[in-house]
Amino acid sequence: MEQTISLTVNQDKIGPIKGFHPWVFSRAIKKIPDGLRPGQPVKLYDEYNTFLAQGYFNSYSQITVRIWSYDEQEKIDDEFFKRRIKTAYKIRQEYVESTETDAFRLINGENDLLPGLIVDKYERYLVVQFHTRGIDAWRDKITASLEEIIRPAGIYERSDMPVRETEGLIRNNRLILGDIPDFVEIKENGFRFLVDIRHGQKTGFFLDQRDKRKAFMKYAKDASVLNCFSYTGGFSVYSMAGGANRVINVDTSVDALDLARENIRLNGFNLDKCKFIRIDAKEYLKNCEERFEAIILDPPAFIKDRKKMKEGKVGYKGINELAMGLINEGGVLLTCSCSAHLGLEDFRYLLSEAAGKAHRPFKILETYIHGIDHLQLVPFTEGSYLKCLILSL
Repeated sequence: MEQTISLTVNQDKIGPIKGFHPWVFSRAIKKIPDGLRPGQPVKLYDEYNTFLAQGYFNSYSQITVRIWSYDEQEKIDDEFFKRRIKTAYKIRQEYVESTETDAFRLINGENDLLPGLIVDKYERYLVVQFHTRGIDAWRDKITASLEEIIRPAGIYERSDMPVRETEGLIRNNRLILGDIPDFVEIKENGFRFLVDIRHGQKTGFFLDQRDKRKAFMKYAKDASVLNCFSYTGGFSVYSMAGGANRVINVDTSVDALDLARENIRLNGFNLDKCKFIRIDAKEYLKNCEERFEAIILDPPAFIKDRKKMKEGKVGYKGINELAMGLINEGGVLLTCSCSAHLGLEDFRYLLSEAAGKAHRPFKILETYIHGIDHLQLVPFTEGSYLKCLILSL
């Protein structure tokens, strides 16, 4: 067991910690001793030596400590990680996992009190991501705990995110345990999907859109549907299930479009009602002469950091204005942003600007954020990234 170091928090900085925010910045710590290793357990106390929280040391700059416990007596050992995994899994078993759904987020980082760790479950397989230097130091214990608690057929690491480099880590895309097939078949709300764990976006599938896909079904009946940024056809399968008379899939990736085709076929829907077009979605929208009853916009994050805020907002406004102009009267637009730096109200405001430029008075039918398996600590607003609005003329 690693030696635990005690750190004192400046009295005027204890508020967020007492409010259960999981990040502690360097300026909040009275004195940080030399020689601390990333991942080293620390206990935080106020200036009167009152215990506040436990976490791991991550860096001498910016986010110094990431919190994973509020119990002074809790030991950071093998049993600690097993407890965290069991607690997280119980929530998913109760509210998500069923005979109809076997793919979901198992560990959602800070929100499951394992900061920097993402674990997604795809049928009998796990995909893990270690985002920070601190959590990366515990990878062996975490992997062993996952193996014991979940008993997966395989564990694959997709720590190939750019944030790894900012943390001073190399990107990893590799098999950790067992074996992983080229494509894993999962079930989601009774539908079947093939997932490319090794090469797909994120960990292979957009698990955070499960509830939005299901909600969209009722708007697809007898509709012509345009699915922009269609990826592997998640929204398209639900559209066909909802009774769409045709679905156009638009994406820049040939592999994603091929897999979308396979997913539609896998669920027994008529491929003659579907088109698969490899083109940039903005270019397609700009030059499209058709009109649709429903359009789906689920783009990648346009705002990767705060420096890209202005440019990203322009991008979101642009594609939404174009899409709004292509929707028939009474039609529906499902539009998303997964940019963490863009809040829900800001997203709504730029949609209002886009609607104004398109001269179309859209109304909000439904609003969604994260799903149950992507649970979030109430004070951890930095972890809120997904916004989805369903609009109608």
